Amino acid sequence: MNGSNQNLELEILNAAERLFLRKGFSLTSTTEIAKEAGCNQALVHYYYRTKEKLFTRIYEKNALLFLKDLLDGNRQSLTFEEKIREIIEGHFNMLIKNPQLPLFLFNELIMNEKRLEILRENLDENHPEVYRKFENELNREIEKGNIRQTTLLDLILTTFSLNVMLFIISPILKKAFINDETRYREFVDHRREENVRIILLSLKP
Repeated sequence: MNGSNQNLELEILNAAERLFLRKGFSLTSTTEIAKEAGCNQALVHYYYRTKEKLFTRIYEKNALLFLKDLLDGNRQSLTFEEKIREIIEGHFNMLIKNPQLPLFLFNELIMNEKRLEILRENLDENHPEVYRKFENELNREIEKGNIRQTTLLDLILTTFSLNVMLFIISPILKKAFINDETRYREFVDHRREENVRIILLSLKP
């Protein structure tokens, strides 16, 4: 495949991602994707066969992006508390760059339960060892008395719930409470630190 073909294939993928994130799977057509990418519909099918296959590739990429800070194993030199802080802040910063991501992932899960397999595969197949190591480290901290009895799933759900909620309700916040963009950015920075504080305090024995 030459460079021109590779560029077109990537542009189709990027165009589809923009549309899927904005409109979802069911409201996006391959005709729209072709128009957004600046090519004809036949080329969309040539490179990606079906809309479902194109969507699955994009959903896999974004599911991994949503989970990547949990699955990052490059934190061996940090204390357990430092690792938790990095996970929370890393996930929060990713959402700042991708504010449409939570609604996109969750809406598609509701519409099609098969998407759940993609999330499960990203946890169970791509990074199982990282997940197990962090769970073992959490249990050791509990045994030492450094944190209260809890589970890794509880920690993940608490982190995701606190981080994601801000970006789900951000349109309401901006219209009803913080209609100045500078003040909103300051509030986002404040919320990131507040989420870290809440979670770390919740783990105290």
